[in-house]
Amino acid sequence: MRFALVNPAWTFEGSTYFGCQEPHYPLELLFAYDKVHEAGHNALLIDAQLERLNTEEVRKRLADFHADFLVIPTAPSYLFWRCPPPELRVPQKWFAELGNGAVKVAIGPHSSATPAATLRKLNCDVALRGEPDETIPQLAGTPWREIPGCCWKDEQGEHMNASFGVTDMKNLGPLRFDNYNVEAHTHRHHVFSGSGRGAELEFARGCPWACSFCNKTLFRNKFRERDVETVLAEVDALIARGVEYIYWIDEIFGVGKNVRRLLQKLAERPISIGLQTRIDLWNEETLDLLGNARCISMECGIESITEEGRDELNKGCKLSTDRLSELLIYARKRIPWVQANLILTEHDDRGEIRTWQDNLKKHKIWVSEPVPMFPYPGTPMYQQMFGAPDDHAWERAHHYYTKTFREKGYSDIQEAQPAPIEDLECTY
Repeated sequence: MRFALVNPAWTFEGSTYFGCQEPHYPLELLFAYDKVHEAGHNALLIDAQLERLNTEEVRKRLADFHADFLVIPTAPSYLFWRCPPPELRVPQKWFAELGNGAVKVAIGPHSSATPAATLRKLNCDVALRGEPDETIPQLAGTPWREIPGCCWKDEQGEHMNASFGVTDMKNLGPLRFDNYNVEAHTHRHHVFSGSGRGAELEFARGCPWACSFCNKTLFRNKFRERDVETVLAEVDALIARGVEYIYWIDEIFGVGKNVRRLLQKLAERPISIGLQTRIDLWNEETLDLLGNARCISMECGIESITEEGRDELNKGCKLSTDRLSELLIYARKRIPWVQANLILTEHDDRGEIRTWQDNLKKHKIWVSEPVPMFPYPGTPMYQQMFGAPDDHAWERAHHYYTKTFREKGYSDIQEAQPAPIEDLECTY
């Protein structure tokens, strides 16, 4: 069987999406590609975002491949499954214009949270819930009702599966990247000066905390580490292709028991790194390890400057605000870019926030303005507000977000006036 794995050319006009708009490694498709081949099938991977291809150009590439399955994600890279564009405008367009008789398979946060609505909106045949690395190739030979997280529609109607795909990280061998244009990927994620060749990798998936705002519950939830030597093989393959910087997309880099060994091994290699983490996972000794491993970008979720605010968000943070500040300042002495992110809560006084920001900025730490929270379907926050996601979950969340923050203000990296989700999805 033949699997076409297509990362579309993403556009975000009118969207509430506030993630990075540059191309990022489609790791979910890269892992699926290897798993398809391991299962004895053929795969073709096309990253239209990286190569700036339109649907007509991709259709020409697919013409000679004769795909049995066409797989398209509903969010740009695993890195942004937690904060995807709420609307399905882009995958709608790409499924509509690339159909060509193949079984259409949607993967991503939308198919995980609202599989029935995703099937209808995208007019696709299959929506896989959860992590698809190992479930995509199963579509070729396993009864679909036996595939974890597989939802589909046929002449008999829609078939919903309440389970989720959860990848055994020990089964993910090293990516070889011989099917990917590494040299064309110049973006260095979360680095704001200089130039070079960047890449994104993952050492672990999931997170042992359950912060109310974090959209990871329905996919990439359970914490699992990969084998250190496997990951280092990927690092070495990228270094050989001229990569100078690696950003770790882990939900929470720094949790696992093998992080120290990974950092020690990275320090021996001509590579710099960036990551997202919680500063309360680190101390002075381990921050020294990060510095020795040439970490140049560290993004830390603080969320609230009060213990009450962090408790409301279910952060599970045991450190005081003063201690968090000490660690951020210590990190900045070893890492060129340290960022502290804040979320808008009712417990934080604006004047106190400004004082805290000013103190950290004196130490050259970048501190965000408190950003509004989008209640992504499947987050604990959404469950608390609206209950379990239904077929209108994305519209409900989008209406709440735009109504609440239209006057209070959106994030400064979003569209000033995002369009209604219904308007964004009406073209197809």
